[in-house]
Amino acid sequence: MPGIIGIIGGSGFYSLNSNSDINTNSLSTPFSESPVTLYKSQVSGIPAIFLPRHGIDHGKPPHKVNYRANLWALKEIEVSAIIAVNAVGGISESMPPGTLVVPDQIIDYTWGREHTYFDTFHTEAVGEHHVDFTWPYDEGLRKILIKSATVRQKNVHAGGVYGCTQGPRLESAAEIQRLKRDGCDIVGMTGMPEAALARELGLPYASISLVVNWAAGLTSETLSFTDISATLDNGVSGVKEIIVDALPELHQFIQN
Repeated sequence: MPGIIGIIGGSGFYSLNSNSDINTNSLSTPFSESPVTLYKSQVSGIPAIFLPRHGIDHGKPPHKVNYRANLWALKEIEVSAIIAVNAVGGISESMPPGTLVVPDQIIDYTWGREHTYFDTFHTEAVGEHHVDFTWPYDEGLRKILIKSATVRQKNVHAGGVYGCTQGPRLESAAEIQRLKRDGCDIVGMTGMPEAALARELGLPYASISLVVNWAAGLTSETLSFTDISATLDNGVSGVKEIIVDALPELHQFIQN
């Protein structure tokens, strides 16, 4: 099934297109006792594979997602590139709730997650275990997402630094100030090790991140999960539209 885009849905994004024909595939991997369920879709004649990161019922918190099994399954089904969707908090003043960000950098603050496929080194190929992660996100995929968002006249930032924290709790005000000093523009809990694992498997990877709240301590208001849910619900449909619109160009991109 070569030449297929894989789409990883985040919070609030549990299906690609309700009007598309969907078949499920359950793939066993070396990294999980239970198989990974993937959803095969046809959107405007373009095939795609959808994977809900947290499960259809949102039963897996960020630190318990089996990122290694998920990415391995996508590779096994011969996905050629991955678009990931993330719900994030806004740190930069220019990225308020409702904004879309296509990040170009990431900083990893997580701990204890299974973050690599190279648990052992083979001495004859040591260099192959140290993948280049200078630019975590594929530039070609990023440009297509940015173009699609711009055509739909969405408020999109064509770059930004994603700070990935452990979760599932939200951050303290002091932690957000640290992230801000480090240069982070947005903060989320699912960007890593997903991006790095994709790189280890040789899968081009890009993210479209929906800002659903101001990060802790940046406003005088108390974080409201009612407001977060409303922003998420309103924004996810727009993210789906951007991805669906981009699918023909994404499909062409991975053929070249």
